[in-house]
Amino acid sequence: MNKLKGACLFGQSGGPTSVINSSALGVLETALGEDCITAVYGCAHGIKGILNDCLYDISQEDKKELSLLRYTPSSALGSCRYKLKDSSVDDTDYKRILEIFQKYNIRYFFYNGGNDSMDTCNKVSKYLMSQGYECRIMGVPKTIDNDLFGTDHCPGFGSAAKYIATSCMEIYQDANVYDTGTVVIVEIMGRNAGWLTAASALASHMGGGPDLIYLPEQPFDLEAAMAQIKEVYDKRNNCLVALSEGIMDKDGKFIAEYGQDVATDAFGHKQMGGAGAFVANEVKSRFGYKVRSIELSLLQRCAAHSASLTDIEEAYQAGKTAVELAVSGVTDKMVAFERKEGPEYQLEMKPVPLDIVANTEKKVPTEWIKPDHTGLADDFIAYALPLIQGETQLPYENGLPRFARLKKVLAK
Repeated sequence: MNKLKGACLFGQSGGPTSVINSSALGVLETALGEDCITAVYGCAHGIKGILNDCLYDISQEDKKELSLLRYTPSSALGSCRYKLKDSSVDDTDYKRILEIFQKYNIRYFFYNGGNDSMDTCNKVSKYLMSQGYECRIMGVPKTIDNDLFGTDHCPGFGSAAKYIATSCMEIYQDANVYDTGTVVIVEIMGRNAGWLTAASALASHMGGGPDLIYLPEQPFDLEAAMAQIKEVYDKRNNCLVALSEGIMDKDGKFIAEYGQDVATDAFGHKQMGGAGAFVANEVKSRFGYKVRSIELSLLQRCAAHSASLTDIEEAYQAGKTAVELAVSGVTDKMVAFERKEGPEYQLEMKPVPLDIVANTEKKVPTEWIKPDHTGLADDFIAYALPLIQGETQLPYENGLPRFARLKKVLAK
């Protein structure tokens, strides 16, 4: 197959991670080295950058600064949460995207994100095909939530899991300082899938983590939870609880909604937060225990100082592989991770169709959750441990991290 000649465009979308820019570096470095790619651009704030004709000329960036993307958290080019309507309902945005692609002769498009981003990628791919515009389109996976379908795990999860497990181990140490007794509730991200909260079990595996872990995959029974917390406290004079922000009761109501209204984002997803505080207040009012409620919040997705080296390297490889596949003729796919069977952790990368990934969530398997719904089985530990191995080689300057400083020169 003859190599398609034209420009390359890369965009980031959705929530950032500690390693999303490592994937960006994988795409950008590889694209800059391909003879068939005539120019390399980056979207300012994802798909919105295309609609606003706001693209960065990556060739203007200093190579040393670009290389620092490997260790720089958050989305260096800017992200967005913008939902494209179906083109059959309203094709205004799609016509604009095609116009911009034609203007810059974009023939390679790489979009880095999670479920909703793969939906965007899929819609753009199908529309350009329907218009007869040849463009190789590849999704590059990213989400700390680890809920993308069709892949063993997602870049970003390993680093978030490492940070969560480390934080829970540190909280455990602090919670055991005094003899007066305390209950600590740690609220962890995860609306519908409990992978991040499950990562707290890695701390327990190391001998200092949560006594009780509650995931959104199982209905949250408030009365049962209160009894379980009291039982642990009565035995140990303290109790550490990890729970997902997305835990729901048996009727499907988010615990975060108890006593408060919850806003939604552009995709209609409820914006979580507050479940931990609610449970903490219940413990305080019922038992009178000293209680602390902690939200790990945004640090779960930007704690580059605690990133997993395995995660950094896999994120880079995902971006690199996306370009290599596209140049070879592959399109309308997402790069997925496939774990090889065997005693040692090994990974292969393969393309999977965008339309089977878009808007499909992968949840923690029921058999990996303990029967009483308060912890994780050994199968999860075996799954997650390889993903958190290795420490970041983040460079420091004056005692603080040295992150990439991009020029972000607008394309003409």
